[in-house]
Amino acid sequence: MPVSQQLAQLFGRRRFNIKPGLERITALLERHGHPERSFAAVHIVGTNGKGSTAAFLASIFEQAGFNTGLFTSPHLVSYTERFRINGVDISSEQLGKLIQELLDLATPDDTFFELTTALACHWFAQNNIQIAVLEAGMGGRSDATAAVPGLATIITPIALDHCQWLGTDLQTIAAEKVGIAAPGSPIISAAQAPEVLNVLEEYCLLNGNRLLLAERDFNATCNGADGSLSYQGSTGTVSGLFPSLNGRYQIGNATLALAAAEQLSSQGFPVVPQAMQQGLASTRWPGRMELIRLPDGVELLLDGAHNPAGALALADALAAYGTRKKILLLGMMEDKDLHGVLQPLLQQVQQVITVSPSQERAIPATDLAASCRTEGTPATAAGLVAAGLEAAQAAAKPGDLIIAAGSLFLVGELKALLAGTPCEAVRG
Repeated sequence: MPVSQQLAQLFGRRRFNIKPGLERITALLERHGHPERSFAAVHIVGTNGKGSTAAFLASIFEQAGFNTGLFTSPHLVSYTERFRINGVDISSEQLGKLIQELLDLATPDDTFFELTTALACHWFAQNNIQIAVLEAGMGGRSDATAAVPGLATIITPIALDHCQWLGTDLQTIAAEKVGIAAPGSPIISAAQAPEVLNVLEEYCLLNGNRLLLAERDFNATCNGADGSLSYQGSTGTVSGLFPSLNGRYQIGNATLALAAAEQLSSQGFPVVPQAMQQGLASTRWPGRMELIRLPDGVELLLDGAHNPAGALALADALAAYGTRKKILLLGMMEDKDLHGVLQPLLQQVQQVITVSPSQERAIPATDLAASCRTEGTPATAAGLVAAGLEAAQAAAKPGDLIIAAGSLFLVGELKALLAGTPCEAVRG
């Protein structure tokens, strides 16, 4: 069966049929001989920054000489992006073989993300991975990745998102996220809101976990002279760090990865300062503050920014671009906090062009443009993503900046469009 048909079968189970619980993924892994038991793992949960933090940490382990797996979601253009070993995505040929093996042992109740998680574990085991960095889908204790034993858990900033599944207040969401951490294992967390921190501390007290908190137990400072970072952790200081990813908010993600690497150095995965330096410098993570120079001299900045916290981080980064004209190419899904995303972004741009990504949950471009105008910013609806990019380029002059944001679906479509390749757009 062609890989395209196999993917169609897999995508047919996508996340719109979420079924919390670990019974199915545990049984699925058991039918595959428990591949998840053959490697060590680090869990990454939170609301924003999970993928970037995971990419930083995996790169650090690679530079330290460990055979390293990276499992992330969603993908932007190709499903193969979700599975990476030592910086290289799985090939289509390998993927096709594994999907068929997976589907042969699957039950009708197994969900898209459960099957995707099992596929990652199976591939990692086949390639004798030593350590895997696993980004949770959207939850924590009930996420399919929780079926994999973890040496440590990283928690990025927690904010309101996926409220229909995780809860409508920060305390409930935090309890779900931290619940993935194995008793007694270290938890490395970003600075959190007081109500989130209370939940984390209570969990650690009840389960014997050690909480390491950014800005309290570890930190990174920026050297204004050359832009480098200096990391201060529990075992010492590492200087001369140059994270490769754009955006001031990436400093926090890089710091979390450094703190996790420092902790795991005493758990059988020693990482020297040089590996930290090289790991941060060589990290790649497309679609998050990714700057592309178009043939006409206009720059295109790609960033998901699909919730208020992400939009605020992007708006903060855009402020550094000064007085350049900024055109926002905006596409969003209907289950997102529209006002919460628009409020910070519209303050940083002079013009908005709206589009509807090719997803059933996309907000119609005309409705999105009307919402922007209600907020006081000029906006026009372009319709499809390709038409939106064309309109944005027509409105821009060399030196101007086009920002594509509001959904990773939009980012994925644009990357596929610019590369001239099909886009396998599916979340989960």
